Amino acid sequence: MFEYVRYFILRALRNMRQWPVLCSAAILTMAVALTTVATFFLVVINIQSLARTWSEEVQVVAYFQTPPAPTELAALVTQIEDLPEVKQALFVSKTEAFQRFAARLGDDAGLLEGVSHDLLPASLEIALQKTARNREGVARVVAALKKDRRFDELRFGQEWLERFEKFIELLKFVGLVLGSFFLFAALFIVSNTIKLTLYARRDELEIMALVGATKNFIQVPFLLEGALQGLFSGILALGFLSLSFQLLVKKSLQSFWLTPVDFNAVFLAGSQQLVLVLSGVLLGLLGSLFSLRKFVRL
Repeated sequence: MFEYVRYFILRALRNMRQWPVLCSAAILTMAVALTTVATFFLVVINIQSLARTWSEEVQVVAYFQTPPAPTELAALVTQIEDLPEVKQALFVSKTEAFQRFAARLGDDAGLLEGVSHDLLPASLEIALQKTARNREGVARVVAALKKDRRFDELRFGQEWLERFEKFIELLKFVGLVLGSFFLFAALFIVSNTIKLTLYARRDELEIMALVGATKNFIQVPFLLEGALQGLFSGILALGFLSLSFQLLVKKSLQSFWLTPVDFNAVFLAGSQQLVLVLSGVLLGLLGSLFSLRKFVRL
């Protein structure tokens, strides 16, 4: 049994050495295809993680026409916090709102000199329960707040977040289309690489069949060749992906102006890296199988 395995491996390696250019082209094409698909997947999971971070900050801000008296305000805060969707309601006075605005301006805060501290309206910042950070939860809170005429305006970011989630779905679709195209191209090149090897050895294969070699004995080295090409391409794709993550994905996300300071982009988990490499092996095997089905009928 060991001798058979040794023969198959050596035969597959010999095939690859005899066709170095085609073999390299197949490996590189598969690596590019796998890297493209994996990069889109990596971007999507990081953007989804970013969206989850933003969803934790979804809140409703209710602006007052006129700030209520302290006793009236306390009763109003208690009433709002009694809503099942609400986690906390925080009052922001006109002075505090002005101070926050000045802090955001940073070095340009001097532009506000002489401006009245009552310029900005007082408000209630209403944090939602985790289960209510969605369209339905926000809608229920907004509907309850609209009944109170003391509020001049209501603002909430859930609608924008939902549009962003639709963008993620579009990104997934684009990744699927492009990934399928590249994988098909890689499959085509691997298949044709094996075909050229079979054409060059057609006489040899027929002689092997005539002297008693079984169909499996003839086919296994070519299947192993495709699997080895796929294995090398998967490992190469993992290297490409690591570079893509460090030089492109990570820096792009960190430089995005809406990304929180404490957000850390994530790379593929160990199991996902293994799936990437095994996908290369599977791709190489499929390419070999397609060739063998058409050209080896012994």
